[in-house]
Amino acid sequence: MLIGEVARQAGVSARMLRHYESLGLVRPAARTGAGYREYSEEDIRRIFHIESLRSLGLSLHEVGRALDDPGFEPSLLVEELTRRTRERIAQETELLTRLRRIGAAEPSGWDDVLQVVALLRGLGSTSAGKRQQAALSAVDEVPVEVLVEAALGEADPHVAGALRWALTHAGGDGAAPLAAGLGSAEAAVRERAVRALAEIPGRAATASLRSALAHDDIVVRRYAALALGERGVDDAVPVLIGMVVEGVNDTEAADALSALASDPGSAERIAAGLTDGLTDGPVGGPARGGAEPSLRLRLAQALAEVPGPTASRALTDLSYDEDRAVALTAGYILRLRNGR
Repeated sequence: MLIGEVARQAGVSARMLRHYESLGLVRPAARTGAGYREYSEEDIRRIFHIESLRSLGLSLHEVGRALDDPGFEPSLLVEELTRRTRERIAQETELLTRLRRIGAAEPSGWDDVLQVVALLRGLGSTSAGKRQQAALSAVDEVPVEVLVEAALGEADPHVAGALRWALTHAGGDGAAPLAAGLGSAEAAVRERAVRALAEIPGRAATASLRSALAHDDIVVRRYAALALGERGVDDAVPVLIGMVVEGVNDTEAADALSALASDPGSAERIAAGLTDGLTDGPVGGPARGGAEPSLRLRLAQALAEVPGPTASRALTDLSYDEDRAVALTAGYILRLRNGR
């Protein structure tokens, strides 16, 4: 079979077939009377093998090795090709993501494109200082999804703070992608997500924080409760009371409870929750309800800004506590409440 017919059947140009011959991949030994190359059935099968291996991404050098080396192990080559393909897909995916982000920024000219590219590179820099500078410059320059992705992956506290600031000032809805971050398998990502949500104003963020009160992660619940307390959402009361009792960010939790206690109904609920577990006992008697003095002191301090009769009664009881620090603190708070 002459080269033209082989080219048609194999779907390979005659020029490429000559190139294969020059590399020693195909060696048609037969010649016609006129001196033209004549390919045998074995030559044609080899050409199909070459094309099949090339379709897997092998170089012509690797194709020759695969066909001619008797010790060649296909499994090793397939493994290497798999690795290369994954790397190529990752690179292409990264490029596609970058292009989509640039498009989402709606640049009006090449200067805008270059500005977005510079910010994207800055956000991905290995230098914390450059990432922080990019975060502070990225407001209204890059899509909010880019800031969210950077915030969820940022371990440096200073850069993370800059990214949260950028998210609070950026246009677009950052609450939805941040809420998705609460479902991450990584605890650090969940914490970054709820901390960023806590700083974003608006109903969407508040709704996500409400949902986070039922999260399996106690850290997420606590950050959500602190944020909701500042927003006047009394759904956070049980978690905030738990923080006071457990001594975890108890000062911030007490401040949030104090803000929520401005509503009379909430005040009584908060006071009852804070004093729950403390039973009435004799003056100077044993630790109330088995609570440690440190807990009783925290409760007295948390009750300081909670109005209403329930809080006053609890403080009166605590002013007779067996622990001097607890009694003095409760008595001092009572005098302030009574204007003396």
